[in-house]
Amino acid sequence: MAFALLAFGLFACGGKQLTEADLKEAEKNLFNADQTLNEAVAPEVAEKYCEFVKQHPKDSTAAQWLYHAMEINVLLKNTDKSQALCDQLLKDYPQSEWAPMSLFLLGSYVYEDQLNDTAQAHAAYQKLIDTYPTSPLVDDAQKSIEYLGLTPDEIMSLFMMEGMPVEEIDE
Repeated sequence: MAFALLAFGLFACGGKQLTEADLKEAEKNLFNADQTLNEAVAPEVAEKYCEFVKQHPKDSTAAQWLYHAMEINVLLKNTDKSQALCDQLLKDYPQSEWAPMSLFLLGSYVYEDQLNDTAQAHAAYQKLIDTYPTSPLVDDAQKSIEYLGLTPDEIMSLFMMEGMPVEEIDE
């Protein structure tokens, strides 16, 4: 029985080489008319992105498609899959422009917002800072570390304090 299912799976997935045109076609229904994620098709689109990367690991756009698969899984709040995709991107495409972006996405949305794990968020931001010191996201990662664990009101208070002359804060 298990062999029959495996054989069926091999034939069902059977060898169609995906192209970027296939991915762009799949994307057409990714968002609803009101620009919200179409959750009915999003997992399928993310899987197509992953399948493209498996089929074309050396393609210049592979890291981009892997990142987009991660984005979809973040939006679907699929934290385990998001973490796995980030790990894969960092392992297979560490020098791509998408690598620091995946760390920031992992830190901010997965660890900080979805899992409320400030220690893991801090680690992701710090890895971004240490591994990609010239990334434009370094400043954002440093600020994110500074604001970890604060409520939006507390962050707003800090912004207001930073924008005021010191004399006005003491009064």
